[in-house]
Amino acid sequence: MVGRSRSMGSETVAAETEASGAPGLRERKKQRTRQALIEGALRLFDEKGYEETTLAEIAAGAEVSTRTFFSYFASKEDVVFFDTKERLQLAVATIADRQPDETVVGMLLRVINKSFEQAASYQDITFDNAALRVRLILTEPALQARALHLLFDSQLHMARALHGAFPDRLSDTDAAAAVGALIGGIKLSVMVSLEEERSIEDVWSIARRASEIAISGLHTLG
Repeated sequence: MVGRSRSMGSETVAAETEASGAPGLRERKKQRTRQALIEGALRLFDEKGYEETTLAEIAAGAEVSTRTFFSYFASKEDVVFFDTKERLQLAVATIADRQPDETVVGMLLRVINKSFEQAASYQDITFDNAALRVRLILTEPALQARALHLLFDSQLHMARALHGAFPDRLSDTDAAAAVGALIGGIKLSVMVSLEEERSIEDVWSIARRASEIAISGLHTLG
């Protein structure tokens, strides 16, 4: 009876935790496994090389099976670009939630601020691993190709969302130019900044400065 009471107590606590909106035990375990896969994969890519690292080695490093790996990621490439889908979803959702009397520039600033907040909240990757990820993308042909595909695809989705939010102010080409200028400027500035030893605060400052430069040229869009 005592053992069952303890078990029921644990279940009750877990249920109350999940009901309160805080991650439950199962969700926290999944988050830890996901983080271990990401960190372990990047470490192996750095030590052995991207092409030479196998899925089995990544899974073993996180103490899970290869089958479990596929519960989190579809491929090695997906580990490197683990946050792309979430970032795109947030950007598109923010654009779709246009505020009354919001300007195009105001909308884009809100998208950028939301994106910065999201990136700062990530626990899946350290600053050193973020720099390592950029180096991998810049040097591995397979990752370069995937990065370009994801970049254009993400910007196309954002441009369509922006045009949809301001159909009376922006043509589809205007929306595409605005998104391309903003995202391109930020991404290139961040990549250049990671070539040198900088603090995470420096990188955020550089990213914000890049967004300000890009935004300043978009005021003609209203």
